[in-house]
Amino acid sequence: MQLLYALNRDEVLVSKDLQKIYKEWLDMSYELFLFNIYVIAEICKLATSDGEKRKKKHIPKDIDKAFTAKLFDNEIIQAIIVDKKLLKKFDKYNFENRVNPEYLSKIYDEFSKSEPYEKFILSNSSKEDFVEILLELYRMCRGNEFFNEMMEDSYFNWTDDKSLVVGALKKYIKAQPEEDGHFETFYPDDETTKEFGEMLLKETGKQDENLQEVITPVIKNWDQERVAVLDMVLLKMAVTEMIECKTIPEKVTINEYVEISKKYSTPKSKEFINGVLDKIYKDLEDAGKISKEGRGLTN
Repeated sequence: MQLLYALNRDEVLVSKDLQKIYKEWLDMSYELFLFNIYVIAEICKLATSDGEKRKKKHIPKDIDKAFTAKLFDNEIIQAIIVDKKLLKKFDKYNFENRVNPEYLSKIYDEFSKSEPYEKFILSNSSKEDFVEILLELYRMCRGNEFFNEMMEDSYFNWTDDKSLVVGALKKYIKAQPEEDGHFETFYPDDETTKEFGEMLLKETGKQDENLQEVITPVIKNWDQERVAVLDMVLLKMAVTEMIECKTIPEKVTINEYVEISKKYSTPKSKEFINGVLDKIYKDLEDAGKISKEGRGLTN
């Protein structure tokens, strides 16, 4: 969507440039996922120094006496820090110099005072408990200004890709411990990146005039000059998906683009997108230009 919007607004940009940028952005999203793993591991590592400080207290509390660095010394985090392939990635992307140590300490300090962490320290922990506390830490991080600032400073795509990265990291944590290189399985597969993503980008750009001819009659009662450029991009993408992606139900396509319009376009766009796409689909189906395949993919 962003690339097609840029193509519409930038006269210098040509369609073939989009494929290269698309690949670069995919790699950046994956790198962002790895950066999240790195930051979580670094925060957990601070449990070790926290333990040393607690031992030196003159009047320790019960939690100080019971404290162990098990937030760091557990099979999940240890699997991360001994994964040689992953460590090479951390070095390649220079993650060490992308984090702010002071911010990491502030995040850990906030988490160390939380009820879930204290309960975790005072109880015996199973594998499930380690998973849960790490997910709780990550949940807190996503609402923490210092964590988000580190992400945004290094990756402009953090806001857009946040839900994708969060989902992947949760799955990664739950799957640990795994053999070295398990993180590589989280790079988007060809079905996602090529058969769908690249196809959608390429075909929408190539068929721009034809798509406009499909859309124009349906919005004849609208002032086309006032239709948001982004809405037109979304409509063209959706029509391409309807025609080219035979296994995706039309309702799924329509709902998806309505949701995208809610996040990126105008307040009135969702009704506009929904109504126009519903009419376009019926017109294309009546004309025999759409054929859906698979169970449950028909009206």
